[in-house]
Amino acid sequence: MSERIQLQLSAMAHGGPALGRYEGRVVFVPYGVPGDTVVVEIEMSKKDWARARLLEVVTPSPDRASPPCPYFGPHGCGGCQWQHIRYEAQLGYKTAVVRDQLARLAGFSEAPVRPMQSVGEPWAYRNHVQLHPAPEGLGYISADDNRRVQPVERCLIMHPLLAELYEQLDLEIEGLVQLSLRAGVRTGQRMVIFETEDEEPFEIEVDVPVSCVLLRRDGLPITLVGWDFLEEEVAGHRYKVSAGSFFQVNTAGAEALVHTVSDMLAPQAHQRLLDLYAGVGLFSVSLAKHVARVIAIEENPISVLDARENLQRAGLDNVEVIQGDVTEMLSSLEGPIELVVADPPRAGCGTAVVTRLAELGVERLALVACDPATLARDARTLGECDYRLVEVCPLDLFPQTYHIESVALFVRG
Repeated sequence: MSERIQLQLSAMAHGGPALGRYEGRVVFVPYGVPGDTVVVEIEMSKKDWARARLLEVVTPSPDRASPPCPYFGPHGCGGCQWQHIRYEAQLGYKTAVVRDQLARLAGFSEAPVRPMQSVGEPWAYRNHVQLHPAPEGLGYISADDNRRVQPVERCLIMHPLLAELYEQLDLEIEGLVQLSLRAGVRTGQRMVIFETEDEEPFEIEVDVPVSCVLLRRDGLPITLVGWDFLEEEVAGHRYKVSAGSFFQVNTAGAEALVHTVSDMLAPQAHQRLLDLYAGVGLFSVSLAKHVARVIAIEENPISVLDARENLQRAGLDNVEVIQGDVTEMLSSLEGPIELVVADPPRAGCGTAVVTRLAELGVERLALVACDPATLARDARTLGECDYRLVEVCPLDLFPQTYHIESVALFVRG
């Protein structure tokens, strides 16, 4: 029989669970809240820590809330993990997680971390959702089994433009692997992306204007209705975003990122800017008018085409967009390059990229990170290369989840 214990939860951990201590071990409890007194069942036990399943909340924390979504919970939808926490408290816990990761993994005992900043609405904010088929209908990957789909009729973090579209979809498509809904929340444009094992075309009818795209197994898009892209407006610029291109799922958050990066870098007219993992040119378009030259590097060829068109639309001719792996492309660049904005994938920049930036004589680096742990690891490497962490600004692009977006400023010397 599994061990059952009662404990007091004291903090939130990286990755989403609450934690408490029992007989000298840290016990991680998903769906707990600091301040809860709980009864849990130990599911995994190690020498210094254990993972437990929440059985009963004996005394609830003042920060505990009633989740409004009927699919939320340990056996339900895996899209949200923190609906059971008051939103104001979520912000504080996320700030603490960033500080903890920088202290434990990078050695910053007093990291200059600002309080987590709320951007936009805490509900109905996602401009992009990915749904999967199940016998009962479309839904999200479940919280307790990544092989199971939890069907949902309504999603509370889905933007209203997508919610309206989702209500109208009645699909029976053979070989459907994934369905993505995307919206330009400031342009009103919508797009449906089908990923299917079957290469045969099919028809779809909806009562709202929408572009539909089929992605075959080889990833090549086929336009079914309208166009294979949509447009979104951020910080006064309109961006083309193709079906195969990445764009932030929170439009207000994307704008907050642009303003934060610009404030941190404080670009000047004589400087050169390097935009790494540039995507569709979110930062290049916004910052190019403030510097002498921009070099943008992006590996995804579809995003590269979008970036070039977005720059052309903005009337910017001082930006060079290079397609290729960031690590490889950096080796051919010559310094000095004064400013860098880097928005890497979850794995972070890594030692090779950071070391090369130091060789190029970069003075100021704005690092956009979607994982506090990888931010901490990159921060440690940057410190070893003589860069000083000036400030970290966490931005809440993902309310009701444990995910954290941050922008960190590093200055040479």
